[in-house]
Amino acid sequence: MATVGRTAVRRDPLLNHNFVVSLIDTSSALAIAGPAAFSGILDAPMGGFSECSGLEMSLKVEDYREGGRNSAVLKFPGRVEWTNVTLKKGIGAGTELWDWHFGFAQGRGRRRDGIIALLNDLRVPNNIWYFRRGLPVKYTGPSLNATQNNVSIESIEIAHEGIFQLSLGGLGTGPVT
Repeated sequence: MATVGRTAVRRDPLLNHNFVVSLIDTSSALAIAGPAAFSGILDAPMGGFSECSGLEMSLKVEDYREGGRNSAVLKFPGRVEWTNVTLKKGIGAGTELWDWHFGFAQGRGRRRDGIIALLNDLRVPNNIWYFRRGLPVKYTGPSLNATQNNVSIESIEIAHEGIFQLSLGGLGTGPVT
């Protein structure tokens, strides 16, 4: 049996429920400062989201049918498409998500950048995703049913102009993509 030395680093899977989401006005000084300002932003998250989905991208492939070559179709990379990010949380006393979405209905809305940080068991960011110029495209209020005792959940779907995974300088993440 092989023994593991004291300097070995374990890379256990992280818990999927230990994350923080922050939304920042795209025109603010923090958004302009970029990744250097993220440490302060993570200290003041917007809401306590219980679910985050949509950290996805797909590369469209363009086929090229070369003349005289009938045995294969050449494949070339095309545009990247991003999936909308959906955030869900138990509804509380605040109306931040409603206000953000309704601001666009009134013609005074502002886009927001977003930071989604997956934390390790010590609550230190291990992986950080950053999306640019978020636009709330769908707000869903809670379903109310007096015969059930479920938590009332609200959600917001956010279209954006790209998700980036940030490097934490060797603290457990891979290269910047």
